[in-house]
Amino acid sequence: MSQSHTDRVLTGLALRLFAIACLSTMSALIKLAETRGAGLVETMFHRQLWAVPLVTAWIAAGPGLGSIRTRRFGAHLSRTAVGLTGMVFTFGSVLLLPLAEATTLQFTVPIFATILGALVLKEPTGWHRWGAVIVGFLGVLVVAQPGGGHFPLYGAVVGLLAALFVAIVAILLRQIGKTESAGTTVFWFSTLSVLPLGAVYAFQLKAHDPLTWAILVAIGLVGGVGQLALTGAVRFAPVSAVVPMDYSGLVWATLYGWLLFGVLPTPYTWMGAPIIIASGLYIVYREQRLRRSVSPVTAAETPA
Repeated sequence: MSQSHTDRVLTGLALRLFAIACLSTMSALIKLAETRGAGLVETMFHRQLWAVPLVTAWIAAGPGLGSIRTRRFGAHLSRTAVGLTGMVFTFGSVLLLPLAEATTLQFTVPIFATILGALVLKEPTGWHRWGAVIVGFLGVLVVAQPGGGHFPLYGAVVGLLAALFVAIVAILLRQIGKTESAGTTVFWFSTLSVLPLGAVYAFQLKAHDPLTWAILVAIGLVGGVGQLALTGAVRFAPVSAVVPMDYSGLVWATLYGWLLFGVLPTPYTWMGAPIIIASGLYIVYREQRLRRSVSPVTAAETPA
């Protein structure tokens, strides 16, 4: 492996770690804003509003504003509708659950991606990955402890729905990405989201103190930076290499939960999280191994 290639991979890993730190910080800010009276739609609106100038500046400095032209406006509208629905569940899980538990449930995204890939895209999926799916959901049961009452069960359902929609968005992005750049997709999602969120938010306007307004603006700026870092990471390193960095989010969630809210993960979370993480990593490993060892022709016939 050449030095330049190694440097690019390390850059990708560093960007992914930075992105996860930003998004974890955004989640903590969302929860902090809620304790100061900000509502769900309000935080979602500011998340998208303040990301728009960041994304626009990034595009202007790179491929140029001309790159936002698109012939697939309908596809961007669909991505926005699904993305906003997913944001409702993602932000909702942060508000309903302790940060560590909400973050842990997000680790089920590879599990849902495997299920959707098999059922929707008809991707060949063998017993290795189906086994990992089953193990992953056993880990979810350990964390959620249905009937245990250590946190609201409906919060766990919202968290799992958030992960499901992230997986759905990933499939949509795979289709849109055949003709659209990442910057174009992010721009249209952010811009189109502001319109419906603003319409709803107009009926929920409320006064806040300066610190709360600063937190709301920070949600958008930090989230926007994190989104750009995610995009940059996969430019330098393969997805399979950077995905394991996502699990650093549990460290951030635990730290923020303790420092800001005086809450630490339950023993069940410490037991279940490694199971879910191992399941996700194994799914990524099997997919990468299949792509490397099997030709495109036989890959369509050989389940992993």
